[in-house]
Amino acid sequence: MEQILEKIGKLTLQHDKISPEVIRDKDIKLGLRNPDGSGVVVGITTKGRVTGYEMVQDSSDPSKKKLKPVEGRLYYCGYDVNDIIAYNEKNKRFGFEEVVYLLLTNVLPNKSDLDKFSNSMHKRAKLSNIERRIIIEEVENFNQMYALHSVISHLSRCDKDPDTNDFAKISEQCMNVIAKAPVIVANNYNVYKYRKGDDLRLARTRENLSVAENFLYMLRGQIPDREDALMFDSCLVMHAEHGGGNNSTFTVRTVSSSGANTYMALAAGVASLSGQFHGGANESVMSMMKHCQKEIKDWNSEKQVRRYLEKIFDKKAADGSGKIYGLGHAVYTISDPRTAVLKKYARTLAAKNNKLELFNLFEKVEKIGPELVMERKGNYVCVNVDFYSGLVYKLLGIPEALFTPIFAMARTAGWSAHRLEQIIQGKIIRPAYISPNYEIFEYTDVNER
Repeated sequence: MEQILEKIGKLTLQHDKISPEVIRDKDIKLGLRNPDGSGVVVGITTKGRVTGYEMVQDSSDPSKKKLKPVEGRLYYCGYDVNDIIAYNEKNKRFGFEEVVYLLLTNVLPNKSDLDKFSNSMHKRAKLSNIERRIIIEEVENFNQMYALHSVISHLSRCDKDPDTNDFAKISEQCMNVIAKAPVIVANNYNVYKYRKGDDLRLARTRENLSVAENFLYMLRGQIPDREDALMFDSCLVMHAEHGGGNNSTFTVRTVSSSGANTYMALAAGVASLSGQFHGGANESVMSMMKHCQKEIKDWNSEKQVRRYLEKIFDKKAADGSGKIYGLGHAVYTISDPRTAVLKKYARTLAAKNNKLELFNLFEKVEKIGPELVMERKGNYVCVNVDFYSGLVYKLLGIPEALFTPIFAMARTAGWSAHRLEQIIQGKIIRPAYISPNYEIFEYTDVNER
């Protein structure tokens, strides 16, 4: 068996690896990226807009355009997310429910509509007995992303008409998943702790709490500090949407375009987000920073931090991948607009928890990492949303196993908005793949090969 597996591996590498020359000659857009790094435009969306560069005239060749790095911006249905967060911070209000309404409808709700919508979300968050049994008895909870994926796919069993084509009912299915996702994530983890030896506690949401407050309450078993909950709410707002081209949202749109039902489409989004190059990157950042804490003797020495990051770059440290996790983004160049908010929260929480030395180490990696990338590769990169989000969650007392599931439960809002938009647009997504050559082989008898 080992011999045949080894042979399959060798043959796969031999035949599936495509040379850069073939990619260039056939003008293949690997990863749906243009040669200049910009994304191939494959659709249109009103939900999210991400900007990190501008296309400007190339001074050396007036017939061409090139990318000009600019400060990053993120818009939800035309509204700057940082303006939304700044307003919420100023007024000390919770904003995730409002953002869900905005993404689904493309308009900001008035006070009456927001209250009705928030109440509806709270009612939909309650788990049925069947849903509770799925979490307790039928799902393997040790990997929290696997568990979330399983539960969402199983929710179809709790729907009398999961494959409905009625748009109103599909919208209701999306609202149900958005509302239930935080409850599922919190209780999946509670069951995991039970299987590790703790008492079993399945928490129910409380009517007078926001989504952010309820999640922390279900996780901790006590009403959270309001300032902590407000910061966590902003994290949910920042993770709710990121345009149609990010891997998980594009996955949801692709699966939705095939006619698959809501549960299959949103479960596919969870599957995509579980990868370390997408949502799972915040866990990779924390793992890398644990290596930094252990191997860098003087955290205040920029020289020692630089030397260790160079070792990571050279595949001689951390996980050996050569990647400084939390750096770089497919669109953002100079800055990720979400990073400044998360960094502010990380500093506040670090001071509150006597962890400023750890925060300062993160800050040094944020400064030195992009400098190294520019020196080694000549590319503008910035720290992305994953760099500080894990630290914020850690300082909020949230277990590392939940970092990516939290991303997923917030992003169900954006995924659902894009699913509905894709259904309205009504076109199956089917890009083309071409062969590296057009050689035709003659099929031969198995005994003559």
